[in-house]
Amino acid sequence: MSANSLDAPAARAGNADYRDGGLVFPPGFIFGAATASYQIEGAWNEDGRGPSIWDTFSHTPGLVAGGDTGDVADDHYHRLDQDLDLMASLNLAAYRFSISWSRVIPSGSGAVNQAGIDFYSRLVDGLIARGIKPIATLYHWDLPQPLEDAGGWTNRETAYHLAQYAAVVGAALGDRVATWITLNEPWCSAYLGYASGVHAPGRTNGEDALKAVHHLNLAHGLALCELRKVTTNNPQYSVTLNLHALRGVGDSGGEALRRIDALGNRAFTGPMLAGAYPADLLQDTAELTDWGFVRQGDVELIHQPIDVLGVNYYATTAVRLWDGVADKLSVDGHKPGSASAWPGADCVEFVQQPGAVTEMGWNIAPDGLEELLLAVHHDFPDLPLMITENGAAFPDTVADGRVHDDQRVDYLRRHITAAHRVLAQGVDLRGYLVWSLLDNFEWAYGYTKRFGIVRVDYDTLVRTKKDSALWYAELAASRRLPD
Repeated sequence: MSANSLDAPAARAGNADYRDGGLVFPPGFIFGAATASYQIEGAWNEDGRGPSIWDTFSHTPGLVAGGDTGDVADDHYHRLDQDLDLMASLNLAAYRFSISWSRVIPSGSGAVNQAGIDFYSRLVDGLIARGIKPIATLYHWDLPQPLEDAGGWTNRETAYHLAQYAAVVGAALGDRVATWITLNEPWCSAYLGYASGVHAPGRTNGEDALKAVHHLNLAHGLALCELRKVTTNNPQYSVTLNLHALRGVGDSGGEALRRIDALGNRAFTGPMLAGAYPADLLQDTAELTDWGFVRQGDVELIHQPIDVLGVNYYATTAVRLWDGVADKLSVDGHKPGSASAWPGADCVEFVQQPGAVTEMGWNIAPDGLEELLLAVHHDFPDLPLMITENGAAFPDTVADGRVHDDQRVDYLRRHITAAHRVLAQGVDLRGYLVWSLLDNFEWAYGYTKRFGIVRVDYDTLVRTKKDSALWYAELAASRRLPD
């Protein structure tokens, strides 16, 4: 992705925030929902599952709000059939789930846990029986702890272990899964896990984060090669990136935007989609590393063809060069101390934007989704896209057994309208997956933030459809934006 395309006037054209009811989506456009294994499954030490870095991180005092863990989460592991019926009642055409590497290969490499394979096989069969397309994510941040003990994503061998894991899962489910996603948001895995330390494994080293970037990219390419060897049902292959919708502020905004675009976007789209790391990224980070961990032939391995690119979007990011006055904020709402999520970009300030925000403190900007999708389409015009996550956390309240989450309904309406606008402008957008199906363990925020369209009572684990779920079910059934 080019920095210019992110800020081009064409990307801002037609972005009026209209919310007309009655907009119709084309046949084949998919409305679905997304979750992640550690956030919902629970059963953290049952049926042979091994520990992951998020088990270790959440069990370490002081790292997760309220001391919360994913030990039980939504207990999806034991409530699979109930949750499958819930999905069907919402008229979902697709369900994106992630597979727990630790549940399938407890040590990260070596012996396979058949109980783990059986669970995901039941999940896939249950989806198909209900007419829901299975979209499987191989890696959503929950690295097996033994691999972290051996260096984690700073260790090149971890990429090859993920490829072996892909081969195992692909052989088991590769006759039924409709779409395979190799990685979810490798930006978070690398920078939040190894640079700022606010996510597992909690390391704070800029060079380690850049090593993790490359080894995650390498794992993506290697996994695609293994999946293609074993799948038999002609699935689609994908990766999900949380590309940053950037806005430059003031005279220095263009340079700040370029730097963050290099680290946050082109560090991944460059090798994955264009076949090279951007030269300015290497120059910007030269004081941290010489990138000697990139070996000959690596970029060719990473640059594998994909059928659709998954795009996660929640908010825009405003940047300028640091003036030494304003408070620095990272784009995901954390206030970093000595450790930055942006190695090599200490000169960049993240500017708080005016206007309404979600409970995460993220600005509500549906036009940013439009701009981002148009920018990706501009740079990769032949690549189909899918919104693999979009949603919002709000302080839901229960009244008379109902959750009237009008703010979330409004948020979804406005962003789905933005998706309709890019379709009208010629973008090959294949679908929209709401984040999230269920309230769940929100990583370092524990259970303090609720993203679900279905409420989960964490004491009783009872599921309650919020008004947003009822609204979304109507949309999913008709492909017509409800009035």
